[in-house]
Amino acid sequence: MARLRPRFIGSVLVLISVIGTGQVCAQTQSTSIEGEEYFEKKVRPLLVEHCNTCHSVDAKKLQAGLRLDSREGLLHGGDSGAAIVPGDPDASLLIEAVRYESYEMPPEGKLPTEDIETLQRWVEMGAPWPNDEVPEAALTKPDFDLQQRKSEHWVWQPIQTPAIPSVVDTSWPRDELDNFVLAKLDEAGLRPASDADRTAILRRLYFDLIGLPPTPTQTRKFLDDSSPHAIERLVDELLDSPYFGERWGRHWLDLVRYAESRGHEFDNDAPNAFQYRDYIIRAFNADVPYDQLVLEHIAGDLLPEPRLNSTHGYNESILGTGFWFLGEWVHSPVDIRKDETDRFDNMIDVMSKTFLGVTVACARCHDHKFDAISTADYYSLCGFLQSSDFRQVPFESLEHNRRIFNKLTELDAKYRQKISEVLSQSAVTSAGSKTQFEGNSPCIVVDYSLLSPAEFMQDGFVFGDRPRFAGQPYLAMAEGKPCVRFATATAAQSDSFWNGLEAINEPTVQNKSQLFSLPCSGRTLRTPTFTLTSGNVACRVQGSGHVVACVDSHRLIAGPLHKETIRPIASDQEWVELELDRYVGHRVHLEFTPAEGIELQVRLVTQGASSETRERLSQHEKLVADAVQEFSLAANQTHGKQLRHIARKWSAERTELRTQVMLRSHLAMAMMDGTGEDDHVLIRGNSSKPGDSEPRHFLTALTGGQRMAIFSGSGRLELARHINDSSNPLTPRVIVNRIWHYLMGRGIVATTDDFGVLGQRPTHPELLDHLASRFIEDGRSIKRMIRAIVLSRTYRMSSCVEAVLQEDSDGGASGHLDSVDPNNLLWHHRPPKRLEGEAIRDALLSISGRLDPAQFGESVPIHLTEFMDGRGRPNSSGPLDGDGRRSIYVAVRRNFLSPFMLTFDTPAPFSTMGRRNVSNVPAQALILMNDPLVVELAASWAGRAIKEASTTTSRVEWMYRSAFARLPTESEKTVAANYVSSQIATRHVDQNDQQMWSDFAHALINTKEFIFLR
Repeated sequence: MARLRPRFIGSVLVLISVIGTGQVCAQTQSTSIEGEEYFEKKVRPLLVEHCNTCHSVDAKKLQAGLRLDSREGLLHGGDSGAAIVPGDPDASLLIEAVRYESYEMPPEGKLPTEDIETLQRWVEMGAPWPNDEVPEAALTKPDFDLQQRKSEHWVWQPIQTPAIPSVVDTSWPRDELDNFVLAKLDEAGLRPASDADRTAILRRLYFDLIGLPPTPTQTRKFLDDSSPHAIERLVDELLDSPYFGERWGRHWLDLVRYAESRGHEFDNDAPNAFQYRDYIIRAFNADVPYDQLVLEHIAGDLLPEPRLNSTHGYNESILGTGFWFLGEWVHSPVDIRKDETDRFDNMIDVMSKTFLGVTVACARCHDHKFDAISTADYYSLCGFLQSSDFRQVPFESLEHNRRIFNKLTELDAKYRQKISEVLSQSAVTSAGSKTQFEGNSPCIVVDYSLLSPAEFMQDGFVFGDRPRFAGQPYLAMAEGKPCVRFATATAAQSDSFWNGLEAINEPTVQNKSQLFSLPCSGRTLRTPTFTLTSGNVACRVQGSGHVVACVDSHRLIAGPLHKETIRPIASDQEWVELELDRYVGHRVHLEFTPAEGIELQVRLVTQGASSETRERLSQHEKLVADAVQEFSLAANQTHGKQLRHIARKWSAERTELRTQVMLRSHLAMAMMDGTGEDDHVLIRGNSSKPGDSEPRHFLTALTGGQRMAIFSGSGRLELARHINDSSNPLTPRVIVNRIWHYLMGRGIVATTDDFGVLGQRPTHPELLDHLASRFIEDGRSIKRMIRAIVLSRTYRMSSCVEAVLQEDSDGGASGHLDSVDPNNLLWHHRPPKRLEGEAIRDALLSISGRLDPAQFGESVPIHLTEFMDGRGRPNSSGPLDGDGRRSIYVAVRRNFLSPFMLTFDTPAPFSTMGRRNVSNVPAQALILMNDPLVVELAASWAGRAIKEASTTTSRVEWMYRSAFARLPTESEKTVAANYVSSQIATRHVDQNDQQMWSDFAHALINTKEFIFLR
């Protein structure tokens, strides 16, 4: 039925009551004819002229799934919902669009005012339309056949285990993977290039595996080893190097858009992000199986048996979840729900590209235009994020204190049982009072007497394992002596046992967050999530601390907006009020943190409760408290001596256990579970237009539409298991392709982050499946996969394009190389590979002797040039050489990225970047010639050369070994000797002149060979 305005409905009722049914029918018929005439004369011409080209059955490409060539099409609507609400132009998307209030239609220019008024009047009339024949396709949307798309694209098909192909030259392959490469070359009539020389292989292996050049000593050692297993020994040595994790960890940081600031206006800190970086380095060095790494990233906080650090025993797994929160954050979004959807969009984009190699985020506004991914799939994944939350976790103490917490829970239960046994010996029984408020209380949104165990959530252990119920015994102190008390109200109660916890944050650079200074890490009670229906939220509390209303997961409160979401709790307050009118209709949960050394009780949370209702709630609590007091008095009169004895023993055991608590811990960004929720599909991705709820599930193309069984919480652990499931072909294919890309310079699928229809197809699909199958069978070991590839003949091919065409039967070439494989897609040679900015800088530090091998820890502040300016600029600049630390340990601030790194194509951290650009621009030569760091390190390298060798020839040889892992050619020796002679003669300096050798070192740095692997 068409929705009419209330005044319109009222008029109709009056009309019926006055003139009767027959007259109404006649009037309606007359109005109908008049409306149809109005439509034909005024409205249809407008729709035909301005709309039907894009929104009719005759449109070449239907836009937004919307047809405006029938009334049914208008009512059915398109991707954004119904186009009209008959009788209500203000609620009609068509009218919004022509007014340019939301969408701007027609796009070529706004309609004249009189035309807009015509359309408004037509909708207000009820949108009359002649009884035309409805176009056959008027009520259908463009086809989205997910199963057909799945069946037609290679990436969704199961991984096969292809047979090893036979090849003409059986002596060439060193590994089974070589057969797949050589077989393709045989088909094309091509031969592989010869092996690269040993110095080229040496330099490749060092840079590919640890990102540093071999020293002259390491070069000599390798070249002097003539055994057939020399390369294998070197590979194993490099894979075991602690530098391996730094090199491959930097690759991974590109995937998760790693940065230590939030960008946008003030570039606020992303506190403790470096802990995630260090976690990744350790994980690669330890060769954590890839499926375990995936589990830790998606749901490391939920693993029943987390992976513990082998040295210190802390929880490693939970650190993986920090990747979710490495994105950009806005400090004062006006539309807080839109901000959340934008953050979720980035999180889903990064997760799906990184682990699955598909662009799920393209389905935010509509079903994916090309891939077998629906909008429902996208919003099903949003539900996992909506059901989760951010925290700064005290990861070093987490597992240790969890064990203490479990012991404490058992200890308290033991003594409560003893008290129960004592009381049962007499007529003294339970307090017996009902703790639930019996009145009409829809305003109560959280009642700690009613919450299920799954709803009792906290970050840490301060609030115990459950609420403390009215009448429940607990240990207290009176006049310095332990005693047994009985709780007078049901509440979530902080425990002084945990007093003294200290969280260690990294030093701040640019942090205006109002939440950062609050001591909430590991000490916070979290309520279930509820929808705000009233702006007046009141919390029944006792004690002191603070409460934070977390609205739509917004956390960066660092500007003029949203400060009303934080309120202190004073010791004399019974009710703490938050005025949240701005957020009515939004999802909210509250977080309570006790002040240091003071206990905090949280009993109820209400919204929209009147003062009378609060007074009734308070009176009910008083009745309960009076009953407990009466019970307590009787218990102490009858069993006082026994209770005091129990209290002394209880206190002694608690005191001893408390000495074992680990009070200090560093913090790291991490995820925690919240209230399990399904998100709503947003019409056209518009956060203000929610549609139907979509249950949480994995991609339909991989599950066949089977719903996910989620028993409690977010369901992220179940999601992680789906990503790792053996039936999912995406995860193994994507990671082995990434490994191949990093080692060979181009992936088997060149578009490493997009295996979908818009990505490139694999050049060697059988090889990709061979590697994926092998990876699974080999325990998903990244190091073993790397080892297999670098020991292959394919990896060792020369970068020189040689005479690779096979000869035909007459002894002539069978074709031209440019026409057979001009882009080297078949790998007939190994193309030169330019080093990344980090590897170039690290190489400079290494050869100059300035490299500090220290690992892990807080990042070195970025060195700020005079041109790096803007809001959020750090107050102080870091050292020019980054304290000699490897590039991975230099801070990555979104608004103040290193010019050196940007010049050499280090990506800006906004989303997954598995394939860096490789440009060749004048700025690269200019920065190698003029950058103060390059000049300084060239001078340091020259100083080393002067100390290392005494003659011109020996110095030149040492420098060539340092820079290129080879000796200079005779021609190069001659050029170097002539340079030195000319400098001595013209500048009247001796052979040890620092400037002379600095200039020579600088010249070597500016050669192509220094920044390329051959």
